[in-house]
Amino acid sequence: MKPRLNFYTAAPELTKHLVALNKAVDECGLERGLLHLVKLRASQINGCSYCVDMHSREAKADGETEQRLWLVAAWKESPLFTERERMALSWAETVTNIAEAGVSAELFAAARKHFSEEELVKLTVALGMINTWNRLCVTFHAVHPVAEARAA
Repeated sequence: MKPRLNFYTAAPELTKHLVALNKAVDECGLERGLLHLVKLRASQINGCSYCVDMHSREAKADGETEQRLWLVAAWKESPLFTERERMALSWAETVTNIAEAGVSAELFAAARKHFSEEELVKLTVALGMINTWNRLCVTFHAVHPVAEARAA
């Protein structure tokens, strides 16, 4: 696959603001590991190889285990995630797929048991941000680094 265009250079003023918002999300106070997990899960759902690769690498560099990274795609069937992480992953799936059924009152109530109102807003903004990056990368065929991987 070849990139269609470089969205950073095609619209530098706009992407500068995306980068600034991304930095604010990363520094919002939510646990860094939790942000890695939800970014990875949203990227998996959206089929964004660039972001799956990047967030897996970042999570691993921050101390996440390979086993947990592999199991993010099947988190519902794994005991390796805390209740707070499980709720964040459920929220990530629902918000990423919001057009399917919205966010139910039941999910919102369950999320409020694990996240304050402020944290829930921060988590939702983080998901909006990764979904924006996913849409840019998938649409314009951003290619993840391949130096260490064998191309098919």
